[in-house]
Parts: sequence; C-alpha cells; structure tokens
Amino acid sequence: MIERQYVPAHVLERVQLKLPFWRYYELFRGKPFSFLLDSASEPTTLGRYSFIGGDPFMVFRAKRVKTTEGKPHLANIRIQEGTGPGAIVTEYQGDPLDELRQLLAAHDVRREQYAGRPVPLLSGAVGYFGYEAGYFIENMADIGSDDLDLPDIHVGLYNSLLAHCHRTKHSYISVLGRGPNERMARERAMRKRDALFEAIAAFEKDPPPPWEAPKTSTKKLEAKHISEKDYCDLVQKTREHIFAGDIFEMCLTHRIESPFKGDTWKLYSELRRINPAPFACYLELPEATLVSSSPERFLRLGSDRTAESRPIKGTRPRGATEEEDQRLYLDLQNTLKDQAENNMIVDLVRNDFGRVCRFGSVHVPELRIIERYATVYQMVSTIRGQLDEGHDTIDLLRACFPGGSMTGAPKIEAMRIIDTLEPVKRSVYSGSIGYVDFSGSIDFNIVIRTIIVKNGTAYYNVGGAIVADSEPKAEYQETLDKARALMQALANVGSE
Repeated sequence: MIERQYVPAHVLERVQLKLPFWRYYELFRGKPFSFLLDSASEPTTLGRYSFIGGDPFMVFRAKRVKTTEGKPHLANIRIQEGTGPGAIVTEYQGDPLDELRQLLAAHDVRREQYAGRPVPLLSGAVGYFGYEAGYFIENMADIGSDDLDLPDIHVGLYNSLLAHCHRTKHSYISVLGRGPNERMARERAMRKRDALFEAIAAFEKDPPPPWEAPKTSTKKLEAKHISEKDYCDLVQKTREHIFAGDIFEMCLTHRIESPFKGDTWKLYSELRRINPAPFACYLELPEATLVSSSPERFLRLGSDRTAESRPIKGTRPRGATEEEDQRLYLDLQNTLKDQAENNMIVDLVRNDFGRVCRFGSVHVPELRIIERYATVYQMVSTIRGQLDEGHDTIDLLRACFPGGSMTGAPKIEAMRIIDTLEPVKRSVYSGSIGYVDFSGSIDFNIVIRTIIVKNGTAYYNVGGAIVADSEPKAEYQETLDKARALMQALANVGSE
C-alpha cells in the first residue's frame, strides 16, 4: 500500500487570457508528458471544459504479461517519480488497476476542499487506457501482433494545470501544493502559481504564429491498409459467428499507415480545424504522440457520483449538397439496421452500469439521437446511473472497460473473436483518453478518429459494427468515410 506522505493545499485563481485557450498548450510543449484535453466543439454541452498540463510529479505505466490460463493478465508496472535525470523508478508485477487505485488513494483530495469548484479537473491523473488494458479485467488469449509495443496503461499525475470553462469563458490556474504541513504546502502552491502567471505573460507578449491552414492538398496520401476484399472476408467471418449464435454484433476494425515526418502539433491544429470534436486531445509522450478528434464520451463520473456513457453506433457521411446532406441524415435516423446496432450497445452499457450502480438508477435519457460533425453524422445514445456507495472509480472502469461500442455484444465473446480476426493489436485505439481527478471525478473519451505518430509513421484505425444483415462492401466504405478527416489532415500538413 502506498502511504500518504504530504498534506495538500489547493490554490485556484482566474486568469485573463488573450489567445484562444487551446493555443496555450504551446507553453507546455516540449515539457515531459505534456497534454491538451481540448473540447473543440459543443462548447456549452458535451465539450464544456478544456485542460492543459505537463511535467507530472509521477508517471504510471503498465504492460501486460502472460499469466496463468483462465485468469486476467498481470502487468509489468513501472512507477517513475519525477521526470528529470534524477527520477526514481520502481518496477514490479501486479494487477495494474488495483495498484492505480492505491496510487490515487495515496494522493486523493477530499471533495470538500474542492467545494464550489468551477471545473471538474483541478489535479489528478491524465493519460490513456489502451484497448488491451481490457486483458487485465477479463481472460483473453492475446493473439495477434503487438507491433506498436506501447504501454497498455499510461498516466501522469499532475499537481498543476490550466483549465477553461467554455460556457462561462473563464480560465483558471489550478495548483495543488503538497508538504509536511499546510503552510509549506500552500507556499509551494503559490510559488508554482506565480511561475505560471509569469509564463503566460511572456507567452502572450511574443506568441508563435498560429498554424495557417494550406489550401486543401491535391497530393495523394501514401496509405497502407487492408484491401476491400480482405476486409469483406473478415466481415463475412464475423457474420458467420453471428449466424452461429456466438454474438449479436461485433465492431470490426482495421489499421491504416502513412509515412509522417511533419510537425505533430501542426497536424493536431489542422485536424482540429477540419474536424473539431468535443473530446479531442493531444498527448506528447516519450513512446509516441497521440493526435485525436474523438466525438465520443466513454465514461464520465461527476462529483455527485452520476455515471454517464454516450456510445456511438450508426454513421453516415456528410453530403456534398444540402439536399444530399438531409437525405443522409434521414437515412441514418430511419434505417432499422442502425437502430438495432445502437440498441444493442445501449443494452450492453446498461448491463455494465448495473454491476456498480444503485439498483433502479440506470436509465437512458437520450436514445438514438443524430449528431452532426464536419465529415459524418453519428447516432448517439446516453446512459446514466448513480454509482453505488460500495464502489469507486476503479470499480466503474472495471465494469465498463473497454467501451461496448468498440467491442460488440456480448462483450467478452466479441473481444475474443476480435482477437482471432484482427491481425494487429489495437493498442491505444478504441481504448480511452482522459482524466481521474484526485477527488474521484473522471471523464474519458473513446479513442476513435485518432492518429498515433511513432518513429516517422502515422497509424490510424477505423471500423464499424457488423450485424447479421451487414453488406460487406458498404461496411468497408463506412470505414473509409470515418478515415476521411484524418487522411485530409495528414495530406495537408505533409504537403506544406
């Protein structure tokens, strides 16, 4: 058990910013483990808050190892205290979710210290749970190539950050000082606050020029991905499992690869321009850079212990004309196949919530609504429940991870079939990026519409739900529709 060693003291102050909030990530760029959680659309509803930070005081990584057959995987766990040359590193094997629970508990902050807070994240853990983190929860055979070899869980623990509420348009410096007594803790927080104020003033005095979008590139993007025939064959194999009664629905995905030697921050800026999303983010990690414009919330837990998930199932491209756009909107809204796909995932999430939420509290306030994005229409539902007093944040993650919209139903059997059909591991894709506040609040996206840049290559996955009446060629085309914005951003930045 990791024991608490320091008394926390929190300092929160408003700051007047002259530039758009997301631009202040450039203050942190180049700092170890820097992040931007960027609500780039729906600013008064879904995308109400944005956060920026870097240089965590601790980093937690976990990578699965083979374990006894019939049991979930254990992990090689690496805890790094500090980010400089004198960082202290501890390595051991264990259950990473249990270990992360202990780590968060050792640094938690009582909710009353954050009473009346204007934003839900003031200090805490920020990072990702890759898709294969699900192997720590359920028994999986672990078939297929893990060629990206990224950690399955990667989070930094941050005591200071910038926060912004898009509804009020107010920005904040949040610093949690820690020390042997409250006076010393507060002094440390004040020093860090002053340093952030000074850095913001210097940045605003001489900011770098903003990214100027080029004209849409006509250069053909070099892209390596599965052929239409091969994907259609996998669709047919999935349907055979459905006809056999193994599953009702499965999310089948494939990965595209493109060379990329450009600036990843420019890539994010361009993706943000052409495909803004409420759960977008940019993470600079030693292992890779994550560039995301995700529209989907996986899991939120508020200070009132209300849990929420918003699975997406059902997609149409946007039309070239107003008439075509409206036709595609109505087609998505009224097609029974898409309705059935969405209904099955709603039932799956309701079942996941039912394992940890108070009896009778799980409900569906929004069912199969259609949301507009720059390149696609999406069918979305909202499920909510009240987390039972006997359960905590990690219990909620265990009950729901990975998101059912990226697996299928029943979830566990769908995951086992995915393992046999998809040739490479999903890695970060279809996992979740987000935060756990030190008081227990969380918000995580589903990692879709996301580019992983590693060693000069951009990796981006796309997929869709397969059901009994899926038409293979149409399913393949849907995956290309979802890749459109990512490929355009890569082409535009790569051609500058």
